[in-house]
Amino acid sequence: MFYGEHNHNLDNKGRLILPARFRDVAKENNIEKFFVTRGLEKCIFMFSEYEWKLQEQKFKGMSFTKQDVRTFNRMLFSGAVDVTPDKQGRFVVPQYLKDYANIKAKTVVIGVSNRIEIWDHERWQEFYNRSSEVFEQTAERMIDL
Repeated sequence: MFYGEHNHNLDNKGRLILPARFRDVAKENNIEKFFVTRGLEKCIFMFSEYEWKLQEQKFKGMSFTKQDVRTFNRMLFSGAVDVTPDKQGRFVVPQYLKDYANIKAKTVVIGVSNRIEIWDHERWQEFYNRSSEVFEQTAERMIDL
């Protein structure tokens, strides 16, 4: 659903603009509200409301007696907030999420199928450089063509 890599800057009010392609997908799929929260590798995850509810059901079904489950759920859900982009596609990224992802101004917004990820520009470049070196080996382990 969401694909691609887009460079954007936060504006002076701390707002980020959803890339035009993502706004088009949202419009085509009647998505008005998103949920943003702490992601993995110190990025911000952004889910459509529908996808968020699917993920929530998965995590609610896990046993809270397991410490890893409690820790993960606390980090994911305590960091979550719903956002509704304005007509220009702008939305406020909460300060605690910007702090978590070390976002100052320059961001990279990427589509990862059912979610969007928001990265600090430098952190994304570091991740990309590390990951591109092992991309083929990872594909060999994961994909059987």
